[in-house]
Amino acid sequence: MSRAVRWIESSQTMSDISKRMGRLALLGGALCLDFTNTAGWRGQTDSPGVLRDYEDLVAWAEHAGALNEKERRDLLRAVEAEPRKAAAAHRRAISLREAIYRIFSAATAGRPAEPGDIDLLNEAANDAHRRLRLAPVEGGFAWEWHGTEGALKLPLWKVARSAADLLVSTELERVRECAGEKCDWLFLDASRNQSRRWCDMAACGNRAKAQRNYARKRGGGAASRAAKRAGVGRKA
Repeated sequence: MSRAVRWIESSQTMSDISKRMGRLALLGGALCLDFTNTAGWRGQTDSPGVLRDYEDLVAWAEHAGALNEKERRDLLRAVEAEPRKAAAAHRRAISLREAIYRIFSAATAGRPAEPGDIDLLNEAANDAHRRLRLAPVEGGFAWEWHGTEGALKLPLWKVARSAADLLVSTELERVRECAGEKCDWLFLDASRNQSRRWCDMAACGNRAKAQRNYARKRGGGAASRAAKRAGVGRKA
């Protein structure tokens, strides 16, 4: 499992959910990469990871800085009003997350992305762009979301825009996949010499270091025993 996922009881409140999401590390360096890192174990087909339902999605998006307080409240009201549509949006979010992961994972390995994954991202990104408009701000202009109040796909649109922007930027060459065993977290390598290998040195990096030390000690012990056996043989 790429990260231990701690589950809580189904009787959780939004406060519980927010606290749980608040403990989730944001190590990707980009919204879309942090989104891919919400998966639990990708060896389990369609696993929701830490995003078990739409309320989890909303809490994560707020934690990641993708939603402001008003947007969060609007979406939670929309969930109560249209639970089936919220469930469908959640399923769509998981599909989008896995498509984005596969696209960036392929890019880090120098492989072409699957057309179906690109189509899924394009659909979400196009939906997002239709809801953006230029607005004057101090010193110039900025993109502003328009007509998205209570739109259940708003978190998906923001993630899709992040992914599309990263894919066409020069930052794409800095995207890495963690070298840790069984870890597939993605991150932007901002190190000076672009040599970062781990999503988190304190977790995967230290684990790999401990494994190397164990293997070295074990190998050294085996070599010592072999040398002793050889010495005994020579004396005989």
